[in-house]
Amino acid sequence: MSQEIFDKAEEKLKEIAAYPVANADELEQFRIAFLGTKNTIRPLFGEIRNVDNDRKKEYGQLVNQLKQSAEAKFEELNGQLTSEASADIDVPDLTKPVNADPIGTRHPLAVVQNQIIEIFARLGFTISEGPQIEDDWHNFTALNFPPDHPARDMQDTFFLTEDMALRTHTSSVQIRLMETSKPPIRSIMPGRVFRNETISARAHCQFHQVEGLYVDTNVSLADLKQTLYYFAREMFGEDTKVRFRPSYFPFTEISAEMDISCFVCKQEGCNICKYTGWVEILGCGMVDPNVLENCKIDSEKYTGFAFGMGVERITMLKYRVNDLRLFFENDVRFLRQFTSAK
Repeated sequence: MSQEIFDKAEEKLKEIAAYPVANADELEQFRIAFLGTKNTIRPLFGEIRNVDNDRKKEYGQLVNQLKQSAEAKFEELNGQLTSEASADIDVPDLTKPVNADPIGTRHPLAVVQNQIIEIFARLGFTISEGPQIEDDWHNFTALNFPPDHPARDMQDTFFLTEDMALRTHTSSVQIRLMETSKPPIRSIMPGRVFRNETISARAHCQFHQVEGLYVDTNVSLADLKQTLYYFAREMFGEDTKVRFRPSYFPFTEISAEMDISCFVCKQEGCNICKYTGWVEILGCGMVDPNVLENCKIDSEKYTGFAFGMGVERITMLKYRVNDLRLFFENDVRFLRQFTSAK
């Protein structure tokens, strides 16, 4: 009887040695058969009670050898399959230089707007912001636009309700600032505005403005002109010339438009300046006393100036872009041209 039990154990040992394993699935079957919770070696351990006493030690060593052989073969086969799988992987050459992922870039409008903000920050102007949906008071009435005033026709407005609209200018932020602050006030108002216009190379239903406001005692037109002289030369170069032309805005009196000498043709005449040598960049003027009074500011004691410019217009001039729609189409071929802009 003892010899039959020994023979079974030795056959199992030969089975382990000859078990075919060529892939991961077959290796898993080997593990289940000889090392799993219900493996085929376990019953042989129970046979020790049927072995003659003088051979129990010998039999115990044999079944332990079975288990060790199964474990050793599994580790060996597992290592072989892992090495073969690793050999199939294309390992990159880690000594090669790294190809850096392309980095993004600021939008040209953001670049120019940040430059404008930085220039006026050096003059002590803070930044003020307001809602893009405005009521009639802040967008029109407080800015000297009476309900029947023809100047309202100057704005093509997106009305949401009878009293609410998408703001047509950031001048509404000036009103909110004057309502909540006491002079002296010196701030710029960058932001997006909306007008119901047909989209073309020169017009869009949305664009960006930077407006400025300075209110204090004894503020004069000379202060306005010197401020804008400084801005023009910092933005377009020290050789830039400036001129002011009379104009009309409901919220300023006197009002003017400011031109700069064409930096493309050096005033010799080109299609940018329409062969005049001058390019308009902003509107400005002294704050109308009615606007100050609407904001509970004593117009007898305080005066102020305001100005406003379109970021798109300045960007088009600075980078010689001839189609306004390019700024809103997110064409990466266009935007990649500004990767060096800061």
